[in-house]
Amino acid sequence: MKKELSRRDFLKSAGLIGLGAGTLLSTVPWMEALADENTKKTIGEKVRIGIIGPGSRGRFLMNLIKKNPKAEMVAICDIYQPSIDKALKIAPKAKVYNDYRKLLEDKEVDAVVIATPLYRHYQMAMDSLDAGKDLFCEKSLSYTIAQCYDVYQKYKSTGRIFFVGQQRLFDPRYLKAMEMIHSGMFGEIQAVRAFWFRNGSWRNNVPDPSLERQLNWRLYKEYSRGLMTELGGHLLQVGTWAMQKLPETVMGAGGLTYWKDGREVDDNVSCIFSMDDGRRITYESVISNKFYGLEEQIMGNLGTVEPEKGMYYFEDGTVNGVTPKPAAGFMQMMKDVQNQVFEKLPFAGTSWEPEVAKDVKGNYIMGEDYKINTDGSQELINAFVEAVITQKQPERIAEECYYASAMVLLGYDAIEQGKKLTFPHEYRLNYLNHKHQAK
Repeated sequence: MKKELSRRDFLKSAGLIGLGAGTLLSTVPWMEALADENTKKTIGEKVRIGIIGPGSRGRFLMNLIKKNPKAEMVAICDIYQPSIDKALKIAPKAKVYNDYRKLLEDKEVDAVVIATPLYRHYQMAMDSLDAGKDLFCEKSLSYTIAQCYDVYQKYKSTGRIFFVGQQRLFDPRYLKAMEMIHSGMFGEIQAVRAFWFRNGSWRNNVPDPSLERQLNWRLYKEYSRGLMTELGGHLLQVGTWAMQKLPETVMGAGGLTYWKDGREVDDNVSCIFSMDDGRRITYESVISNKFYGLEEQIMGNLGTVEPEKGMYYFEDGTVNGVTPKPAAGFMQMMKDVQNQVFEKLPFAGTSWEPEVAKDVKGNYIMGEDYKINTDGSQELINAFVEAVITQKQPERIAEECYYASAMVLLGYDAIEQGKKLTFPHEYRLNYLNHKHQAK
């Protein structure tokens, strides 16, 4: 029977038991907030949190907050009563507001979590920071790149704590995978293929036609950027995290080919993000076929990592140091094919085999003995709470989150305009290979 991955196992794998025990902190310094040496110092402290938008995602976050003894949900805000009613079952003592500005005036609220539709993020985030509240905003950060940049600059000028809902930054599979990647285990990372495939309409049932756009906001361009912002930000952040490099250009295409039910956003999209050295990250999403699911395939010259599956593969096909032998039936089939094709043709050289994906079992990123019971969401919330208590913004997390949103929005613009776009210099941060240049 597989063992559950305990918190101690999680921290140990990340090199956070006895800080400095691992190499991970050099590329993921935000994990330091969860180190035992730091969390022990905040025992007995309490963060008072207000929830703006307790819909399905908001309530998911509320359930995570409820598990943290250092957090208390003191206020909720929504304009849709069914969401309020469901949220009160999670936080029955919370004050109720129907205007988020009133919640921001509440002196008992230390920090806010914004989980509203995308088009509402910008003003709510700006107002929250101006009100002196620490901020956790669900991804994507805003509706346009310019808005994302404004929020980032507001965070810098106010000095508040600032997180975005990028849980893979705290997922043990991804943390361990990045440690292996950045140590050079898989050679030079040459490309990342990211995809997220589903088969469903993405449409909610509405009790009244007047609520169509309110409840199905993801389907309309006025409120949403579709598959780019709702799914792409997670995967693209993993790509740049692995490469430790940000793209210069993007081109893309999209279409509405299957779910022709009155929606406006594409139901299939594809983008190519290019680095200045020629390496690329591709992203694709289709919601009419789910066979391949979701994954980030991180490809180096020595091996490939699939962190969503928790697996990695070496180019020589070794599994735990052993090279598996091809099945006898497969080898006989290849000999028969070779004889049929080449017996009457002049052909010199060694026997061939097709260049297709090999049927290799692969290696477990976290080890075969562990059952992974987290995707990083709980750890993300815990890190936010610790940061609010200590008033110490973790290094690099704001920048990683900013670019995750900025990249998908640039990809969306490339699809809409049908052009190859360059990442605007005025919206670049002084981060990794990017340098900011005022317009």
